[in-house]
Amino acid sequence: MTSEVKEIFSGDSPPAPAALAAKVRTLAPSMTRSMQHVAEAVAGDPAGCAALTVTGLAELTGTSEATVVRTARLLGYPGYRDLRLALAGLAAHQESGRAPSVTADIAVDDPIADVVAKLAYDEQQTLADTAAGLDTVQLGAAVAAASGARRIDIYGVGASSLVGQDLAQKLLRIGLIAHAHMDPHLAVTNAVQLRSGDVAIAITHSGSTSDVIEPLRVAFDHGATTVAITGRPDGPVTQYADHVLTTSTARESELRPAAMSSRTSQLLVVDCLFIGVAQRTYETAAPALAASYEALAHRHNPRTR
Repeated sequence: MTSEVKEIFSGDSPPAPAALAAKVRTLAPSMTRSMQHVAEAVAGDPAGCAALTVTGLAELTGTSEATVVRTARLLGYPGYRDLRLALAGLAAHQESGRAPSVTADIAVDDPIADVVAKLAYDEQQTLADTAAGLDTVQLGAAVAAASGARRIDIYGVGASSLVGQDLAQKLLRIGLIAHAHMDPHLAVTNAVQLRSGDVAIAITHSGSTSDVIEPLRVAFDHGATTVAITGRPDGPVTQYADHVLTTSTARESELRPAAMSSRTSQLLVVDCLFIGVAQRTYETAAPALAASYEALAHRHNPRTR
């Protein structure tokens, strides 16, 4: 096995087997044709593929060992051995006739009360993990930069874009100029206008979303202070980040993918960032927030107008 393949085998703990089918559906469009062949094979016949060596699966799919390992990595497994274990577990579930798992702890036939309790516990754990791992020195530096910024641009796609919009509207209500960009082309064209004294914030759970990395790189090159909110502090996005705020890498599953689990930790981080900015700019933030409440009061109670 080549050194490149050996390197790919290293990594974090693999996700639950139940996440495999969802991962294949989500990631297939971004895969190469050969990687799609591997992904479709393991999702379509987990028991058969679990019995194959990396060489056997490569031969079955008409690909190479390196492609098989890269596919395993892209699907969230440290290496092919971990993928085989997941496939074996998935096959055992199918053969036993037990209800499949939709999260690590929730089965498809669980009562809704149990679902509520288990998800609440998982959310609490995600928040606790994020708080424990958040670097308050980096957070303080990001707060200081945003507090004095001429303009704040925020980049995110998918669920991360919703978190970006949440942060932007909070900052706007305390009198700061903030924009959340969901369109990657507009994000880049706006990033070109940034300069020293501006702040750019990228939100990406994986740390490798190109539509988020590109505008952050442009902002970085033009002298803006850059911040990355990511679950992967070693991800590509951090190359262009002056400050990195790490979120919890919560467990994924078929019905609770990264887009759901990462949002919880991202919202905690942006709330911490916002409160820090509001504290530092209180003399101007408080009147601005009061004015925004007053301007919207009649919409909450039309009779008061």
